Amino acid sequence: MAAMETETAPLTLESLPTDPLLLILSFLDYRDLINCCYVSRRLSQLSSHDPLWRRHCKKYWLISEEEKTQKNQCWKSLFIDTYSDVGRYIDHYAAIKKAWDDLKKYLEPRCPRMVLSLKEGAREEDLDAVEAQIGCKLPDDYRCSYRIHNGQKLVVPGLLGSMALSNHYRSEDLLDVDTAAGGFQQRQGLKYCLPLTFCIHTGLSQYIAVEAAEGRNKNEVFYQCPDQMARNPAAIDMFIIGATFTDWFTSYVKNVVSGGFPIIRDQIFRYVHDPECVATTGDITVSVSTSFLPELSSVHPPHYFFTYRIRIEMSKDALPEKACQLDSRYWRITNAKGDVEEVQGPGVVGEFPIISPGRVYEYTSCTTFSTTSGYMEGYYTFHFLYFKDKIFNVAIPRFHMACPTFRVSIARLGYLMTSVTVTPTLETIT
Repeated sequence: MAAMETETAPLTLESLPTDPLLLILSFLDYRDLINCCYVSRRLSQLSSHDPLWRRHCKKYWLISEEEKTQKNQCWKSLFIDTYSDVGRYIDHYAAIKKAWDDLKKYLEPRCPRMVLSLKEGAREEDLDAVEAQIGCKLPDDYRCSYRIHNGQKLVVPGLLGSMALSNHYRSEDLLDVDTAAGGFQQRQGLKYCLPLTFCIHTGLSQYIAVEAAEGRNKNEVFYQCPDQMARNPAAIDMFIIGATFTDWFTSYVKNVVSGGFPIIRDQIFRYVHDPECVATTGDITVSVSTSFLPELSSVHPPHYFFTYRIRIEMSKDALPEKACQLDSRYWRITNAKGDVEEVQGPGVVGEFPIISPGRVYEYTSCTTFSTTSGYMEGYYTFHFLYFKDKIFNVAIPRFHMACPTFRVSIARLGYLMTSVTVTPTLETIT
């Protein structure tokens, strides 16, 4: 009987071994782990087991082992202290902090002046004051980023990328929150829009819509595009760059740190390279990167401006007698309607480059379309330096260009009550 009574004794939380309980607790999120503190004394003790908080510190705050050692705190204390400071941003902090860390790590050896231009993070009270000033709430992911870095000093080159043509230069700085607040828009056409960037050369800014108004979605990031033919100054179309601040910032950083945007003369150039836009003829390889310039484009009238950067390289293994000089170019340009224009002329951008084994020649040019997308392809004609009467063609790969999604202003026509969003595709020009 005594043995039977022992076997049927009730199983209580207090009698369970520690290791299985800690294993179960290790699967809980930080909210549930905190709630366990209020269930029983035993669970309160177990939920304070410091290794349980290590995962949460790394997941939400990206705190490394080295940081923990430097601060000489336990994991739970680190989690609580960080939560007390930036806890309202817990859903955004890890993604934005990682983007900042990746960006600075990539730029420090390549663009050190750019990293030095970054400002220390803003305080909560600074951001609250800006909200009071503009009369609108700032998006939490925007606030989170500005707690890490409050923009940058107004310097050249800007953190948000550059673009240079023979007679045009753009470099966008990330504005600090006070300067941004000074540019907050209440006028028709840009109502409730806060500038994120500014170019001192062109006056160009990217904006974030802190409230839904005039056909814009809340938190959307865009370039403004005034209607060149409208008499109404509120008729402003938009090239949409991101659905949220996080989407906008993290996608930009990804392009930078992956090498998608090249670093040229200590500046980030916003050229996009399609790995398929490469063609090799003999020992010469031609590759192309493209970029859309919103500041030189308009939706109405339709005028879409693109620049492209071409790299011509001869293999280092080529024989010396393969050295050659570019004589002319031929382009076949097709817009989204299928209209074709052919262009042929001497050299490229006024030059006749010589290509020899291992040498690279790069140049930049531009084109415009009256449609939202188009493509170019063609060839260069070369002659050999040692056999001047022998000429040959080198293929230029087909490269596509398409403007970003844009939204037509609701003020374009007096009776138009809803905005129209257009997402360009390449389907009509394949």
